[in-house]
Amino acid sequence: MTGQPIPVIIDCDTGVDDALALLFAVRHPGLDLRAVTCVAGNTDVDGVVRNTLTVLERAGAPDIPVGRGAERPLLEPARSARHVHGSDGMGDLGLPAPIRAPAAEDAVTLLRREILASPRPVTLIPTAPLTNIALLLRTHPEVTRNIERIVFMGGAVATGNATPVAEFNVWHDPEAAAVLLTAGVPITMYGLDVFMRVVVPSGDVHRLRASTEPGTRLAGDLLAHRPTTQGEEPEAEEAGGLGDAGAVCAVADPQGLTTRLLPVEVSLAPGPSRGQTIVDRRPRPGESEIHEGRREQAVVDVALEVDVERWVKLYLETVERP
Repeated sequence: MTGQPIPVIIDCDTGVDDALALLFAVRHPGLDLRAVTCVAGNTDVDGVVRNTLTVLERAGAPDIPVGRGAERPLLEPARSARHVHGSDGMGDLGLPAPIRAPAAEDAVTLLRREILASPRPVTLIPTAPLTNIALLLRTHPEVTRNIERIVFMGGAVATGNATPVAEFNVWHDPEAAAVLLTAGVPITMYGLDVFMRVVVPSGDVHRLRASTEPGTRLAGDLLAHRPTTQGEEPEAEEAGGLGDAGAVCAVADPQGLTTRLLPVEVSLAPGPSRGQTIVDRRPRPGESEIHEGRREQAVVDVALEVDVERWVKLYLETVERP
């Protein structure tokens, strides 16, 4: 890789796969992780801060500022995913409490400071409900002049996970996701269509778990908590999905991702479609547009295909880096 590292900020709800994303971002030489901001999602926001600081310590990261953000979505109560990520949000690995402390500033203040202070435009990588990002865009819209792109993990073209049609991050705070789409900067949607496909084989997971290096071993333990199939024995070690880490891979190696520029909107109405990302893949306007006129919709680079082998190799080489 040539040129200067890409300045990035991750907004996360750490979370097993957010932790995998942080490990990768800290160790990839082409990325300059300038800050991490935390929001309620997979677990409560204080748990997210604790988990984030723990991962940065294990990764051997420099003193990266970590900001505490929103405790709940804009309109609705917080709804965690502890049934997926464990009671502590980190797979119940029993990791010791971090020594590091969060920044004095709240997440929105930290985001504004770090974006505007960056000598090069920043790439924002939200891997969580988008509450912090919506608050930032509405409170400090001037930040968009120094944002290169937003690559967010969220949404789905086809099938959801929180509901049949809605992905968790967008479903958790649909209004915030709708605000994100109006940011006025280039946006890439790394949704469930590719999220579920990048899987580290069990042999590689076993090798990572056997490492004596704390960050590498943590990556293996986290992957083992994200099995893609059910083992015959409770202790069986299975292949593990990269999940949110794929959004960071998309910044480090965009050639591994196939995207298409498509209109996207978020369903905000109550009912079974709330939180759905409606992606218009039609080749031509339909009767609705013909009879009622076109509606304004955000046009987003939507991830449709991913080179799985390429990114698995990239992830392993990066997290096993001394």
